[in-house]
Amino acid sequence: MTEQDLRLLLGFYKSLDFHELIVSNQGQNEGMPSMGEDEFIFHNTESIEGISYIKNSIGDCKLCKLHSTRKNIVFGEGSDRAEIMFIGEGPGADEDIQGRPFVGKAGQLLTNLIIKLGLTREAVYIANIVKCRPPENRDPEPDEISACIGFLKEQIRFINPKVIVALGKVATHSLLNIAEPLAKYSIMRERGRLKEYVDKDLKIPLMPTYHPSYLLRNRQAKWDVWEDMQIVMRKIKNE
Repeated sequence: MTEQDLRLLLGFYKSLDFHELIVSNQGQNEGMPSMGEDEFIFHNTESIEGISYIKNSIGDCKLCKLHSTRKNIVFGEGSDRAEIMFIGEGPGADEDIQGRPFVGKAGQLLTNLIIKLGLTREAVYIANIVKCRPPENRDPEPDEISACIGFLKEQIRFINPKVIVALGKVATHSLLNIAEPLAKYSIMRERGRLKEYVDKDLKIPLMPTYHPSYLLRNRQAKWDVWEDMQIVMRKIKNE
């Protein structure tokens, strides 16, 4: 097999949605051109490993300082075929204890919203920008977001929802790569209009809206979120 043949073969597998490259130095066939000491083998993460592979790759993550104060890593949960993906900023105290996203009072509001939309938590996917609780529920810091967001991007890529709902300014700011400093950024001027999440070749409509914890303090804003979600539902139906 020539090097050109090998590249054509790898291109063919990539066209079949084989994303994961596993490196191995075993079993190199005689006559196969070398690509260094190791042979590169594609695995289709969708059909073989799926979302569990991403979760297992996190392991006992210590990529940022949040690992030192967490009780549990909160990976995310829901359908790996979800049409809507809700993404918040990070786990709170209840989420840290249970290892599940949005299970406290703010989570109850989110669950009620999902039900009112005619859906269930099991039918959507729920995750956060960071997977470990920031102390005292402070906003995640830039280095913490940078260390963790790669895992989230892989979740988004695998699930490939029709729409992402970014809950709050931290999630919106991070997913849209806003250049403006977070401290000066306001979700109020962004919500209600579909944006676009872009990660390399992947483009997904994104709706910025208020975080459920904000709704606990500002009940009237629930109507704004409801309006935002009607836009999301219409977008999904028109796809």
